[in-house]
Amino acid sequence: MKDNSSMNTSTSTPSRRHLLWGAGAAAAVAGVGVAMWRYEPRGVADAASHPLWAQQFETPSGEALAMAGFQGKPLLLNFWATWCPPCIEELPMIDAFWRENTANGHQVVALAIDQPSAVRKFLGRQPLGFPVGLVGLEGTQLAKSLGNAAGGLPFTVFFKADGSIWRQKMGQLTADDLAQWRSATL
Repeated sequence: MKDNSSMNTSTSTPSRRHLLWGAGAAAAVAGVGVAMWRYEPRGVADAASHPLWAQQFETPSGEALAMAGFQGKPLLLNFWATWCPPCIEELPMIDAFWRENTANGHQVVALAIDQPSAVRKFLGRQPLGFPVGLVGLEGTQLAKSLGNAAGGLPFTVFFKADGSIWRQKMGQLTADDLAQWRSATL
């Protein structure tokens, strides 16, 4: 009986396996790169004259929240929702930051991309000291115009006193994020 080399797969199996692993790894790296690019906040051309500053939102208590009143001082603008666990987790830390730094001119505004009734119920259980605006689903477009390409939550924009954006952050804030911003805006 004659040996048929095409039937002998033991010599070609490792190279095929390596080829498949290499192709799989390349696809995974490409996927991670695309995801990072897609979720990375985008720059905003002229944040100081952004339409945000001309907008006005209703607060949970029914008062008007005019964004123009926040110009001229550092502002942390946080987009959140009651159905977003990382949003809810970071709110007490943001509130503590606001309480510690409001005397130094640091401002915080949270814009709720949520149903007004859900926000009111949540704030009844967990009150916040800083202003909260009710923006509903339209807030997603506002967040996108401020660099949130993916439309995810939580999303935070750190403004300097001159209205320029110091940093945008997709995802839950850390104490280090807040400390860096405080240092950068002093």
